[in-house]
Amino acid sequence: MSEEASHLLTEETDDGILIATLNRPDKLNAISRETMDLLTEAVLRFRDTEAIKVMLIRATGRYFCSGADLKAGNQRIVSPIGNSKTARGIRENHRLNLNNMQQLWDEMEHVEKPIVVAHHAMCVGGGLEMSLSCDFRLAAKSAGYAFPEGLFGVLPASNGVSRLTRICGPHWARWLIMANKSADADMAYNMGLVHQVFPDETFEEEVMDFCRHLSKQNEEQMGAAKVAIEMCAELGRDTARDVERMANSALMLNPGYLKGIEEYLKGVGGKKE
Repeated sequence: MSEEASHLLTEETDDGILIATLNRPDKLNAISRETMDLLTEAVLRFRDTEAIKVMLIRATGRYFCSGADLKAGNQRIVSPIGNSKTARGIRENHRLNLNNMQQLWDEMEHVEKPIVVAHHAMCVGGGLEMSLSCDFRLAAKSAGYAFPEGLFGVLPASNGVSRLTRICGPHWARWLIMANKSADADMAYNMGLVHQVFPDETFEEEVMDFCRHLSKQNEEQMGAAKVAIEMCAELGRDTARDVERMANSALMLNPGYLKGIEEYLKGVGGKKE
C-alpha cells in the first residue's frame, strides 16, 4: 500500500505531537475499514510511546469526515449474532463490529494523554462520534456538524447519543439528533461542542500552537485530570470531591511537584540561591 493511497497519514513532530490525517478527500474522508485499522495503530502508538505527548487528528479535502463508509460493505464481523436479523443481533453488531468503532472511541477517551481533533470543514456521523471521544475539539469558521442518521430513521449509536448528551446536554442533543438539524462552528461553540473557533486563514497555525502548548504541560497532572474529570461527570458532589482529594494526594507526592513548589516558595520569599 503506497503512502499516497493510504486512508490515514501519520507523522511525528519534534515537539512530541503525533499527527493523524484523514486522507480520502475524494470520498469526503468516509471512514473505511482501512481508516479504522490505521487509526487504531496510531492511537496505540500514541498510548504506548512515552516521547509522544499529544495526538492531533485532522483531515484533508472539503469535508473533515462524512461518516462511516456505508458503500464499501467491508465491516469486520466478529460475532455470528451480529449477522442475525434480530434486535439482539443489531445491538451486538453495534457493540462488537462496525470496524471496532466503539472499542476505539472508548480507548481514545481512556488514554491518559490529550487528544485534539481539528475540524476544518463539515464533520458528520461517525466522524463526529469519533470527535466526541477526543479531549479537545477545535473548529475553523467553515466547520459544521450534523448527525444524518435521522434521515434513515435511526440513531448515531456508536456513542453519538451518549457522549453528545454528556458534553452538550439533552437540550442540544435534541437539536442535532431528534430534530436532525445541523450546526455551524459558532453554534457548535455556543452549545459546548467545540472549545474554540478560529479563522480559516490561521486555523492550522492556531491548532499547532495549541498542541505545542499541551505538549509542555505536566504529564502526570493531565493524566490524573483526564481520569478525575470523567469520574466526576458521573458522580454526585461529595463523592466527586473525594476524587479530587484522591488524585491530588498522589500528585502532591510526585518528586517533580515537591521540587517545583519548593523552588517557587523560595522565589516568593526572595531566598532564591
